[in-house]
Amino acid sequence: MKTVDVLIVGAGAAGMMCAIEAGRRGRRVLIVDHASKPGEKIRISGGGRCNFTNLDGDKIERFLGANPRFAASALKRFGPKDFIARVDRAGIRWHEKTLGQLFCDDSAKQIVRMLVDQMAEAGVELRLNTGVSSVDRKGEAFLAVLSDGSGVTASSVVIATGGKSIPKMGATGWAYETARRFGLKVTDTRPALVPLTFDPDFLARHAPLSGLSTEAVARNEHAAFREALLFTHRGLSGPSVLQISSYWREGEVVEFDLAPDTDVAAALRAAKTENGKQAVQTALGHIVPRRLADAVLERTSTPQRKLAELPDKGLDALGEAVNRWRVKPTGSEGYRTAEVTLGGVHTDGLDQKTMEAKAAPGVFVIGEAADITGWLGGYNFQWAWASGWAAGQHC
Repeated sequence: MKTVDVLIVGAGAAGMMCAIEAGRRGRRVLIVDHASKPGEKIRISGGGRCNFTNLDGDKIERFLGANPRFAASALKRFGPKDFIARVDRAGIRWHEKTLGQLFCDDSAKQIVRMLVDQMAEAGVELRLNTGVSSVDRKGEAFLAVLSDGSGVTASSVVIATGGKSIPKMGATGWAYETARRFGLKVTDTRPALVPLTFDPDFLARHAPLSGLSTEAVARNEHAAFREALLFTHRGLSGPSVLQISSYWREGEVVEFDLAPDTDVAAALRAAKTENGKQAVQTALGHIVPRRLADAVLERTSTPQRKLAELPDKGLDALGEAVNRWRVKPTGSEGYRTAEVTLGGVHTDGLDQKTMEAKAAPGVFVIGEAADITGWLGGYNFQWAWASGWAAGQHC
C-alpha cells in the first residue's frame, strides 16, 4: 500500500499542470494514466505543433457550459500570458498563426517534455499503463485500487481524465462515473468541435466539392464564426463548422455565407451592367471558387447563360444561395473525431477558486472533465492549464 498526499488520475494537460503545482508545494504526488505515454492529446493537437493557448484565452464569452463564468476565477489567476511565460522559459519557440492562436514552431512534443520535466523537478511520480479500478473514501482519506492490483491511499484525489472525445486514444466516461459516486451532478454530454454530417442526397449533390476549402461565415441563432469551411465526402468540416457545432443541436439549421465580403446579388447585377455577354458561371467564379460556383448554379437550377439573358430575380436567387446557404445537418461525426466533449461535471458542485467538490472535500475535478468547453483555437488548453494550476494550489 502506497501513501501519497495527492493522487491525480489522468496525465493530460490539466493533470500534469496540477501535479507540477502540487509538487512544488511539497506535496507527495502520484499521477497515473492508462496510456503508454503522457499528454497524448497534446502531442496530436494542432497538426503536431500544439495550439497551446490563445491570446484571448481568458475571455469568458468564448467558453460554454451551464455556467461559463465559473471559469473566470482560474483564467484570471493563470491566463495565457502565464503559460506563455513558462513556454518561453523552457526555450520553446512559438508563433501566432491566426485569431490569436499560438503554436510551437517545432513540435507539440516540446510541450509534453516541458511538463514531464517540470513534474520530475517537483518530485512527482508518474506511472503509465496504469488505470484506477476503484476509488473510495476511507475515513479522512481515499483508497484507490490501481489496475495492477496495488493500492494507494491519498488525502486528495484529482479527476483529470477528460471527456469522451477521441475514444481511440482511450477516452472514456470514467470521470463522470467517478464524480457521480461522490455525489456530484453531471450535465448532458455531447461531441463538440466536430464535423457535421448530412443525408445521402446532400452528399451525392456535393460530392464534386469534396476537398474544397473556402472562407465562410457559419451561423445560427446562437453564434457566428468566420473561418475556413471544408467540404468532405462525409459532410462539412473546417474551423467554421467545428466552431458552430458546439452551438448546434439536432433538427436545427446552419446558415453559411460563402462570400463574406461580397453582396453576391449586387456584384452579379453590376457585372451584368458592365458586361452582359459574360457567362454567369464566369462572373460567379470570380466571387467564389469555380467548383463552388458550378455547384451553386446546379443547386439553383440556373441555366448556364450570359448575364444579360438572366433576369435580376435569377441573380438575386444566386446571391441568396451564396450569402445565405441554409443546410440542416443530420448529425455529427461523434466522439470519434470530436476535439472535445461539451458538458461534464456540473460546476455548481465545484469551488471556482480551488476546483474542489463542495459535497466531497478532497475530490477535485479539472480540465475537460468539468462542464467548461472553449472555442477552437487554444481555449480548451488554456482552461486545462488554468484549472490544473488552480487545483494544484489546494489539493
